[in-house]
Amino acid sequence: MKNIRPKLIRLFKVGYCTPQIARIAKTINEPSATLHYNIKKLENEGAIKTYKAVFDYEKIDEGFCVYLFIKLTAKAGADPDQIVGELARYEKVDSADIIAGEWDVVLKVRTKNQDEYYDVLKSILTREGIEKSTSVISLKQAKTEFVLL
Repeated sequence: MKNIRPKLIRLFKVGYCTPQIARIAKTINEPSATLHYNIKKLENEGAIKTYKAVFDYEKIDEGFCVYLFIKLTAKAGADPDQIVGELARYEKVDSADIIAGEWDVVLKVRTKNQDEYYDVLKSILTREGIEKSTSVISLKQAKTEFVLL
């Protein structure tokens, strides 16, 4: 049988998942139609942005997790939305936040290992507008996507 695992993982990461209506209805003791109506309403209001899978990242070769703190140049810092938007498009960037304090941006980067992270880091640091950075390696994650591990 054909191995489409990488394709499925990519799709699940960007929202190709759906809620389990029957299971939720049973759990909260409400009819499926009521649940479906309320979920659609939340989606239409924009309260629910997407549905995605919660992974055991080790099992999908993304177990090396690093928080990359970035200080922007004064010019780039004047419009941080632009550069953060561009950084967020990197495939290995799990999240990108504009923050206050000593650093301007924090990226959560997931890779297979430190060699792959090094390649991602080099790519990011060659961008115009980045003054300095520091990497903080996550040794073990206890909770992700609201799920205790």
